[in-house]
Amino acid sequence: MINLDKAENAVADLLLALGVDEGEHTRETPRRVAKAWAETLAGYNDDPARHLDRRFSTTHDPGLIIVAGIRLNSTCAHHLLPVTGTATVAYRPRPGDQIVGLSKLARVVHGYARRLQVQERIGHQVANAVQEALNPVGAACVITAEHGCMTVRGVGEPATVTTTHASTGEWGPGHPDLQAVLTDHAASLR
Repeated sequence: MINLDKAENAVADLLLALGVDEGEHTRETPRRVAKAWAETLAGYNDDPARHLDRRFSTTHDPGLIIVAGIRLNSTCAHHLLPVTGTATVAYRPRPGDQIVGLSKLARVVHGYARRLQVQERIGHQVANAVQEALNPVGAACVITAEHGCMTVRGVGEPATVTTTHASTGEWGPGHPDLQAVLTDHAASLR
């Protein structure tokens, strides 16, 4: 359960401990930060896989389904800094199976991203959720993201991005469906 008052007090203590007092500019900061973090970590109050519960009939064999260009915003579990990037989610339904609405795949990404995370885990959580809910031939999640812990502190490399991919089912390395997903993901980054 979220306790905004306790979070607000913690932020006030943090600012005090770091010697930050900008007068009127930071007077309301603890409350604003508490609300912002409650929104940023809203994924803990959600089961992202639930978005895959509503399904639709389609043609006998709908083929490969790829949703590329999903904006991803998360928070690094190690430094509490932003992780921002682009995700691609794909799956191939088995002939005769139902499909989910395309926006639901984006909602699954957003649900897992709104937690303290590492990029690799988000991809595996998304691909596994699709695999478990829909039992497709294969599912994948590819993510390319910039990590605040690398760009604004530490090594200080502002142009670096990290790409990870997770796949399930029959989609092993070199599988033609997975290659198509990687190609579409790369195109969404341009």
